[in-house]
Amino acid sequence: MCMSNSPVPLQAKKGRCKVDDKINTSPRLFSNGKTHPFASAIVVWEACNVLAQRQSLPWQPDESGNLCHRRQVGGNRGEVTLCIMDACTLDSPVVLEVAAAQTAIASWDMRAACLHLMYAAYATSLDRPWEQTFTVSDQEISEYLGLSKRKDLSKLAKLTLIKDLVEQPCRLLVTVDWSPQGKSRKITIPQSQLWHLINTQHHFQEDHLGCKHLTGLTFTIQAGQWSQFFLNRQGSKEGSTFYQYGTLPKSLLTNVMSIWQQHEGVGRLMLWLLFKTRMGIEQRITVPTLMRIAYGEQRLLKASSQREERKRLLRSFESDLEVLHHYGLKPVFDPVTYPSDIQPLWAKLADLPDDAEAALEFWTNDGSKDSRLTDAAPRDKWNRLMQARFLWFELPEDWEAQSIQSAKDKRRKPERKDSTHQQLPLLGHQVTAARKNLQLSQRALASYLGKSQSWVRDIENGRLQVSSKDHHLLLGVLGVTL
Repeated sequence: MCMSNSPVPLQAKKGRCKVDDKINTSPRLFSNGKTHPFASAIVVWEACNVLAQRQSLPWQPDESGNLCHRRQVGGNRGEVTLCIMDACTLDSPVVLEVAAAQTAIASWDMRAACLHLMYAAYATSLDRPWEQTFTVSDQEISEYLGLSKRKDLSKLAKLTLIKDLVEQPCRLLVTVDWSPQGKSRKITIPQSQLWHLINTQHHFQEDHLGCKHLTGLTFTIQAGQWSQFFLNRQGSKEGSTFYQYGTLPKSLLTNVMSIWQQHEGVGRLMLWLLFKTRMGIEQRITVPTLMRIAYGEQRLLKASSQREERKRLLRSFESDLEVLHHYGLKPVFDPVTYPSDIQPLWAKLADLPDDAEAALEFWTNDGSKDSRLTDAAPRDKWNRLMQARFLWFELPEDWEAQSIQSAKDKRRKPERKDSTHQQLPLLGHQVTAARKNLQLSQRALASYLGKSQSWVRDIENGRLQVSSKDHHLLLGVLGVTL
């Protein structure tokens, strides 16, 4: 027989939860609905890598026995070191030793990198982010990350998840030792928090029984000491510090949140390319580099010696490239080092017509060739892929922004007075010779350029002149032989 006054568990509050108190937060991100500036310094980039790639990165104990990740930067002119602290406290941080740090890293997931990028975006709205704070609510985080659409999660489950993700970037400690080129002085930042979680405010609502239910969270955050050197507007004007920023697409956050479980490699590549593409559109990235980003050094080494692991890794890589292509990050293969015979099948079928009769003709013509699209991959495909590279990645519309390299080029242009430095237009016979040196047909070249075969034919025959935009495109594909 049970006692009538025995305690019973408090049931979760059902239905919509309304927070009565008015919450004052910082101005919202993505006012145009698509993009927002964000801090893109090397410190932010490497912290994003740590949160996204976690155990796949090399971690080593430092002199004190604490687990840290080190990254050489600026042509080995400096180093960025990241460690993990035990909790998000305002007091003196306690760095985790090897075993505890490994346990903490294993419990993290890629979604924390999205919060880190949101913090970097909020920091750009402040004049002195190392002194000022920004405030964000769980409702705003839920909207930015697409969690508001997750009907399978209860309110309490969402709040618990958001709080956990918010705290993960705030547990990183960063040390910077860098000697930049030029007049800028050496930058030395002692070990300090990447982000300070100043306050977490819990919002409760009382039901008719007098029981209080957690209905909301508000977080107050401050950028670490690094922002005084890399996100300092006034110092940048004076030439003593830097103000490095890029453009954060809102779609990146929602895409990573939707694919982080099924396509973790794609999510890692998206986050890495966000920073890499800021260095200029023409980034010749090797296949091994992308594989290390997506799957880690250890898996790549294992694949180099084990045939079955190699086959699995290749399937994953080619599938992940297709997913990237689906999300608008379209790889452009180098025709010299990454020819069609070792490209993924989905890339080879890009020219397959939608029309049934045209498709039949396509396959008929393909079947009459010595090498067909459906032929087995060459036996040396792996070795050739280890030398292959991409010319660049075509970017979605909301990813396009002025690159760092473009800004440098614009600053250098007034200094160029010698007319010999000016680009001469490509002539038709030059395009023809370069194409034949690469053993490319007019149709294949047109496919690489995103043009029609008749366009290539008219350029080579001299009926059309290469525009400045197409000149850059042609140099990217044919430049190695011009």
